[in-house]
Amino acid sequence: LCFAALLREANPSVRAAAGNRHSVFIDGEGRLSSCGNAPDHVPGLLGHGEGVTRLNTPTRLPSTLGGERAVSVSAGWAHSLALTAGGAVWSWGRGGFGRLGHGDGQNRLLPKKVEALVERRVVAVSAGRRHSLARAADGAVLTWGEGGLCCLGHGEDLSNQLLPKKIEAWAPGL
Repeated sequence: LCFAALLREANPSVRAAAGNRHSVFIDGEGRLSSCGNAPDHVPGLLGHGEGVTRLNTPTRLPSTLGGERAVSVSAGWAHSLALTAGGAVWSWGRGGFGRLGHGDGQNRLLPKKVEALVERRVVAVSAGRRHSLARAADGAVLTWGEGGLCCLGHGEDLSNQLLPKKIEAWAPGL
C-alpha cells in the first residue's frame, strides 16, 4: 500500500528503503517521507514525533535535516538512517544498544544528526536490526550499536558501541 501510493504522486521517490514495519522514501527534492505501523515498543519509528504510530501513505517528515537534501536512506528493524548530500548522517527510532549513534540508548522521535560523524564525509549508510554502519569517503567503515552478535567488526571487543567506531581491521579494497 505504501509504495503504490507513492508511485501515484506527481513527484515519485528517487530512493526508498523497507524496514520491518515501515518504509522510508526520498522525493526528488531530497525530502523524507515515511509510512508504516509502529508498535508501542518502537517509538519514533516513523520519524514524525510524539504520538504518530501509523501512517497508511507516505507522509513527509517534519524534519528538514538542517536544510540539507537527503540522498540515501536505510531502514532497520526499529530505526532508520538518512544520508545528506553533504555527507551528514541522521538517525531516528528506537535507540536501544546505541544503534542511533548518539552516545546513549535513548529513543529519538524525530531525525537527529549523528554528531560523532560530523568530521567525516560519509558516503553510505546501512541500518541493521540492532546496529548501524557508515562508510566514509576515505574508505573507513564505522559501526555502532549491539556488539554481542559480532556484527560490528571490532574483533574481541563485543561490547555495545554507543558512538560510531572505526573498524581497524578493515582496509579498503579487501
